[in-house]
Amino acid sequence: MAASAHFKSLSSSQSHTQSPHPPPRSKRLKNTTNLSASATIPDVVSSNSAWCCPASKSFTPTPSASSSPSHNLRRSSTPTPSLPHPPNNPDISPSLEEAGASPPMDASPGAGYSVYPSCYSKFNSALNAGLLNPMSPPPVDKTRSSPTLFDMMASEQEYHPRTGAMSSAGQILPHGRTPAVSAQDRQILLQERVAEILGSCSPGNQFNDQDTGDVRLTLSSKDGLSVSLSVHRHILVSHSRFFASKLSDRWSKQQRSLPHLVEISDCDDIEVYIETLRLMYCKDLRHRLMREDVSKALGILKISAAIAFDAGVLSCLEYLEAAPWTEDEEEKVASVLSQLHLESSGAGEVLKRVSLEVVPSSVEEANGNVASGNGEEILLRLLQVVLEGKDEKARREMKGLVSKMLRENNSGRGGTGDISKESLFSACEGCLRLLRLYFLRVASSDLSDAAQIARQADNLHWILDILIDRQIADDFLRTWAAETELAEAHQQVPAIHRYEVSRITSRLFVGIGKGQILVSKEARCLLLRTWLEPFYEDFGWMRRACKGLDRHLIEDGLSNTILTLPLAMQQEILLAWFDRFLNSGDDCPNIQRGFEVWWRRAFWRRNGETSRPPQLSITAACENSS
Repeated sequence: MAASAHFKSLSSSQSHTQSPHPPPRSKRLKNTTNLSASATIPDVVSSNSAWCCPASKSFTPTPSASSSPSHNLRRSSTPTPSLPHPPNNPDISPSLEEAGASPPMDASPGAGYSVYPSCYSKFNSALNAGLLNPMSPPPVDKTRSSPTLFDMMASEQEYHPRTGAMSSAGQILPHGRTPAVSAQDRQILLQERVAEILGSCSPGNQFNDQDTGDVRLTLSSKDGLSVSLSVHRHILVSHSRFFASKLSDRWSKQQRSLPHLVEISDCDDIEVYIETLRLMYCKDLRHRLMREDVSKALGILKISAAIAFDAGVLSCLEYLEAAPWTEDEEEKVASVLSQLHLESSGAGEVLKRVSLEVVPSSVEEANGNVASGNGEEILLRLLQVVLEGKDEKARREMKGLVSKMLRENNSGRGGTGDISKESLFSACEGCLRLLRLYFLRVASSDLSDAAQIARQADNLHWILDILIDRQIADDFLRTWAAETELAEAHQQVPAIHRYEVSRITSRLFVGIGKGQILVSKEARCLLLRTWLEPFYEDFGWMRRACKGLDRHLIEDGLSNTILTLPLAMQQEILLAWFDRFLNSGDDCPNIQRGFEVWWRRAFWRRNGETSRPPQLSITAACENSS
């Protein structure tokens, strides 16, 4: 519903079908009164007062005395003549479109009519003109099934119009624009939905029963669509405080005949309004709402709050609290509940699903740390569980999950909970301490814990990825570059156990080469001096044993790392690499690109050459030594 849906009471002293020539309309009387869904219900309501149903106002089960914006009421001494039902063929009813408005739709059980697809109307026209064989089947509705190639070729003009689509007024629209749906077509679609709603009523349900209904309720939308229902005054009054105020006993006595004519205008969604009214006739509202989705329940909740339908509000909140939500629905639920201010009705229980209440530390200690802590504590706990997990497959999956959570928190989309730099370094130091312990133990010929080297190296590699993603890996690089004890013991550890350690070094090379780690020249030199030789020795094992290893990415990272040093150091490292590559082949990283860049820097540009020297092409001159 809109923020102010006008509620109009029409006199029913004369029936809609009295005379084809109704008497002249009497002058309409206008008056205003203040009312909102949360206002105190007046004892006496004049039939000339304005009735309004605000859908966006706040709702509280206990009404309080307050004033609200005024609303307009129109009362006519003569009944509004009912317009004829739209015919099945929209082509033979130009009068409705010329009038610029759609007729009110009678939703009574006997007032419905069948609506056929447009292809059947074309088929009937062609059949009457003698263009088709009477025994041929009707054409297939292309909107309901995928067209074949023959259909697409036969209706090429329909799929690819040359001059654009044709509007209902005969105007040619630009290419790519679809004609607007006419009011009559919207009325037909509305009737189909309403007929579906009324057809799903259980036997014996008195909703929209013309024989017993004493109120003829017309719902009108902002764009002129309308539908009429037969409802019962005592049902509306007993379930809705809004209707109880409007359809008071005094108002009822002022009406001269039955049924009473009432109109609610400016409805945002007539279909949802009908669903809300039908809930007043249900004994088990919770069971009825189980058939709906979250979006429909939110629509019913807004209308129930607007008309002070307390049972509908509580049932919708119970449904939303128990039903599963998608991420989009979660945002809609939080938005609607914050607008309606239904905390006193139980909306707080629903919002607990999307808002975390911080439990004091004393309560956590009393519960044995069972209660949830803040976001950093939870993330740190998850991090430790992944580092200590025993199932390797599960560890790989959970590493990706935790990394995604940390990345979202770091980008500001994950709320206030995040893990600090100190916590990450603490976890990193713990893994490094264990790696040093197992590595030195294996170097002393104790192979009982050799498998732990690869495990702790993998943990360090994972945490290093997190540090680089957060651009705080410079301290770890300095720490790793200073691990001379590990580098010296590298030769004593079998290559099958130690190559995972060199993956840490390669990740640092890639980070420096991409500009993700910015450290001083001394730190870069120390890293290469400590770990470049062990990296060369393990490169062949890494290339063969590590699945998914991008050797070109690592080679580019190493080249760029070397090129960040002074030319003299570049020359020393690259000439040593040249000799090693010619003797190791594929077991040595190919950093030919870095070698070429160094050569041009050192000799071509320095000597003032104007022509670019031919590119070098270095290939292995001997077989692999592995």
